[in-house]
Amino acid sequence: MYDIALIMGDGIGPEISESAVSVLEIINDRFKLKFSINRVEAGDKALNETGYALPAETLSSIKKSTACLKAPVGESASDVIVFLRRSLNLYANVRPIKSYPNMSALKNNIDFVIVRENTEDLYIGNEFDINDDASIAIRLISKKASKQIASYACNTAKYRNILNKVTCVHKSNVMKKTDGLFLKTCEMVSKTYSNIKFESMYVDACAMNIIRNPEKFDVIVTTNMFGDILSDEAAQISGSLGIAPSANIGDKYAIFEPIHGAAFDIAGKKIANPISIILSIKMMLDWIGIKYNDNEASAVSKVVENAVYNTINKNIKTKDIGGNYTTNEFTKEVINRIQLMQ
Repeated sequence: MYDIALIMGDGIGPEISESAVSVLEIINDRFKLKFSINRVEAGDKALNETGYALPAETLSSIKKSTACLKAPVGESASDVIVFLRRSLNLYANVRPIKSYPNMSALKNNIDFVIVRENTEDLYIGNEFDINDDASIAIRLISKKASKQIASYACNTAKYRNILNKVTCVHKSNVMKKTDGLFLKTCEMVSKTYSNIKFESMYVDACAMNIIRNPEKFDVIVTTNMFGDILSDEAAQISGSLGIAPSANIGDKYAIFEPIHGAAFDIAGKKIANPISIILSIKMMLDWIGIKYNDNEASAVSKVVENAVYNTINKNIKTKDIGGNYTTNEFTKEVINRIQLMQ
């Protein structure tokens, strides 16, 4: 039995969270794999009701759980996910970029992963006013964190076994100290992996090549802010932010979440796209399979992804990606295919 803390989130968060629950429940019913789901609150609603965007009981639940599945939260996101990333040392932000059928992807053969350092860079939030006309932000890049994320990226390339290539993305020609350290450390780590090809690329060139030649990437490793920007760009060229999952992974804890926001403008209309949170479950199953040596979890991960693939392949989609299915209708279609693939 795996205990899952489910952060319900804000906006469309509760709607797609129920889709996630439905998928986990069908897994419980049809497979040997079993989950206990604990719904918890964090975000704007929690802040309004309790005075805390991340209540103590939610944090406690996450720490006690096998993993956390998180729906998007609103304006208090930095007090939730950014805090969790740093406090739980979730040093690897992993964002798979993959094209699916019947989507407006730039190309049909996109399949790479962005591995983003998740605890440092400008996102540490150390900003100061110099005077009324200027402010300054401190950028932190350490050898320890760079080594951690480089190792994670190399292991990811090894596990994927597609191109066996890691591309280090940086701007060391301008930020010679910080990005220079990041590049040097990634290159040093890559040399300990005999079968991994290593290359480096400036971030502006990478942004261009993600559009021009996305099929040439395998695993991109980069710093926090660059990774944040590049992964949104990459998700869009693969079809939509609405289909892109992500993981925040450390040595002990892991949180899985859609990369999109809370979309308050469509909340309550029952048209929210649940693909990203369903594929986040797929990533969670992959992580459980590796961390706990659980072959059943790894197998069910493939079932979940295939169910999403086969649903989209039948041109069954929600409104945001060119279809007319509601959130619940789309979820039921995925569940039906999970049952068929038992």
